[in-house]
Amino acid sequence: MYSDRLLLPWYSALMDVLPGVELFDAHTHTGFDDPDGVTCSAAQLLEGLEIAGARAVVFTTQDPGGYRAANDRVIEEAAASDGRLVPFCRLNPADDPVREAERALARGARGIKLHPRAEQFRLADERLGGVYALADERRLPIITHAGRGIPALGRDALEITSRHPGLRLILAHAGVSDLSWIWRHAADHPNLFFDTAWWSAPDLLTLFTHVPPGQILFASDMPYGTTTMAAIIGLRSALQAGLSVDQIREVAAGQVIRLLEGEDPVDLGPAPGEAPTGRDLILSRIHAYLSTATGRMMLGDDVPDYVGLARLACEVGDDAPQAGVCASVLSILDRAAAYPAEAEEPTRPPGDRTRPRPHPSVGLTIVGAALALTPDVPVPVPERVAVAERSV
Repeated sequence: MYSDRLLLPWYSALMDVLPGVELFDAHTHTGFDDPDGVTCSAAQLLEGLEIAGARAVVFTTQDPGGYRAANDRVIEEAAASDGRLVPFCRLNPADDPVREAERALARGARGIKLHPRAEQFRLADERLGGVYALADERRLPIITHAGRGIPALGRDALEITSRHPGLRLILAHAGVSDLSWIWRHAADHPNLFFDTAWWSAPDLLTLFTHVPPGQILFASDMPYGTTTMAAIIGLRSALQAGLSVDQIREVAAGQVIRLLEGEDPVDLGPAPGEAPTGRDLILSRIHAYLSTATGRMMLGDDVPDYVGLARLACEVGDDAPQAGVCASVLSILDRAAAYPAEAEEPTRPPGDRTRPRPHPSVGLTIVGAALALTPDVPVPVPERVAVAERSV
């Protein structure tokens, strides 16, 4: 799915230092009617999970026609997946959410998805009071969008988790809408969780250094990301932040399985805090250029200028301490440059015809940026490209 197979050397190098770690992706979608034009079938989702050897929680993308039929579709897809998929039901507060939750849970849903941006509501919406009470009673996980395009929702999240201790509230996308401050309160709200379905390594490093690891769940947001890509970015960030293999094993799968079973989560200790050493400025230059490129590539642009600057920033010399990381980044960028020519149309989110599609190399570029900020984690030894072949 997408460029995942080109990332397998980096995925394998990561998993070699995480023996016994399995992946249970806490945030994936299927669906065909989202207004943003992104579609994903169960077969495509399972293909992406297979590359990483993962299982996943799945719920529907946005469906302006309502969620009853979409929730039934997801439940049926999960039932046919031989245990690879666990279904959540998606609710709209404007459409009798308690009744739909009870109906979908009776059919096999194991949790609930809310999307305040898509359906235009606050977490504190009074129409959701019964949903929270139901989740509290049944010890259910509720995952909510907490990324871009919404006002802050953290204070509502803290109030809801205090009032409903049996509910397990998961802030998607590393809780970036409130991450600047909510980490200070996370340890006091043990039923508040954050997933890693986000593309920015600085945000993920902030998450792993400031939030207790027992409150972090691995996730990808597939098909907007992929499980393989998310593992490389997220679990490298966890290692760079100082988490142990045993802690990462729970982040990657163990903790979400407990939540799905209605069990108590395990306490994995406090957040490690930021390391006293400063950031490597040589590698930070590479990250800055590739992050700028990523933002433009998400809008469909080809960005040879910023990618070219990143390539030149990698030319540190073979005897530099950053040489291995830089060589690995260059190998990623070589693959990114070649990928558009071989990418087929279905391998990237289709989008509607009124908005640009992401550039097909954006996933590889995101991983390259993440490598630059996780230099203490092993990277594969790549093939090198002659300096003369690179330019700004």
